Amino acid sequence: MLKPEELEKQIKAGEQNSIYLLYGEEQYLQDSIIKKIKKQFGELIPGINYIQIDETNVQNLISEIEVPAFGYEKKLIIIKNTDLFKKETKKKSDKMQELAMKIKEYLEQNLDMVKDSCILVFAQEEAEKNELHNFIEKEGIVCNFEKLKPVELVKRLKAICNAYKVNVDEKTLEYLVQCIGTNMQDAINEIRKLIEYAGENGTIKNENIDELCIKQTEAVIFDLTDYLGNKNAKLALDTLNNLVYNKEPLQKILTLVYNHFKKLYYTKICERLNKDISDGLQLKPNQKFLVSKYKKQANYFNESTLRKILQELTDLDANYKIGLIDLDIGLESILCNYCS
Repeated sequence: MLKPEELEKQIKAGEQNSIYLLYGEEQYLQDSIIKKIKKQFGELIPGINYIQIDETNVQNLISEIEVPAFGYEKKLIIIKNTDLFKKETKKKSDKMQELAMKIKEYLEQNLDMVKDSCILVFAQEEAEKNELHNFIEKEGIVCNFEKLKPVELVKRLKAICNAYKVNVDEKTLEYLVQCIGTNMQDAINEIRKLIEYAGENGTIKNENIDELCIKQTEAVIFDLTDYLGNKNAKLALDTLNNLVYNKEPLQKILTLVYNHFKKLYYTKICERLNKDISDGLQLKPNQKFLVSKYKKQANYFNESTLRKILQELTDLDANYKIGLIDLDIGLESILCNYCS
């Protein structure tokens, strides 16, 4: 199995394979690789040497392979988001697995012909192991596009800034990732705004990120907790009101605040018991950079205070559901209480 950066290097070097399986959560990078494969392939004539397959016509894949690309040496076939690589036992999926086996056997029996006449690109969000998957891994290229770790995303964003001759240090890019998350498409959208704002030979700074970028709600909850920890009631309430103004549902805000304080509580317990915090919080590999932030914010409170906050948030949820209190009033009351 190749890593995305290894596959990028292969394509850039002009190396071409006949069968690809691309899958994973990071859709931006996957789409980027497909664009590079298309560019390397050359002129694309839909219906002649370029065929798009999805779940509505995947049963036509073998016949599309067998039809010559009239006037062209090869045919590029993109097979996107089908159930060929799923193992569920529902009737629809059973039929799809029969088709997956049929395709695998066809490719196995006609591999030389396929390599001479086609480039097949299977593109999926998820791809569980089955015989078709194993066959492609043996005879073609399989690449898993996992969510990038912050250090990997920072490296890519730094390269983009360098290409546009815009200055930015790694600490600033780390702050950007903390604010917007590790989704590559979101990161590209935000860095483009910052590059445009800074201009050639300009410098991107933290305050530019605060002014221009759309922060993830989870990142805003971190800000709100910092204000609580520093006893700044005005900024805590302003942050809450901004979430409401941006049409975040109050029930969602309550849930996010509760889950955030629960993680701070678990952080305290892990520290007391000398347990690994990332395991205790069940953080994914691309989220482990958050450990230091949780530790810092947990230091604002003791365990008993965190238990009390969690209980008050639970009581607020219960009282809201039976009509005893408005969520916004209840949340403001809790915030003000812990800023006093």
